Amino acid sequence: MSIPTILEEDCKAISDNLLLALDELTDVQVIAVAETPTAAIAATLQYAGQWELMILDLFLKDGTGLNVLEACRNRLPHQHIVVLTSMATPQMRRQCLKLGADAVYDKSKELEQFFERCNLYHAT
Repeated sequence: MSIPTILEEDCKAISDNLLLALDELTDVQVIAVAETPTAAIAATLQYAGQWELMILDLFLKDGTGLNVLEACRNRLPHQHIVVLTSMATPQMRRQCLKLGADAVYDKSKELEQFFERCNLYHAT
């Protein structure tokens, strides 16, 4: 069974490539794509009982993914948030984890680990 997933990425080229890679390398089913924090939060509410994985970029159009993390603090236990960012500094990783992210990966260096993590949720 596919993992219902919300993808929050503001760069269309990255989003398109990520959708293709997710389809090929994981068993996630992207049910919504958002480019802004407002749209991302709306997607989590629209699919409140359905989504199990959120892939979150930190730098979105008109804001930051940190606001999305804050808004999702009270999500259900089976709902996971994985941050995929180009700013995976030690400080940013700590901040994301403190706000409730399950994991933080660097887009340019840790894609293999990111895809492994996505598949881990399928196994649970």
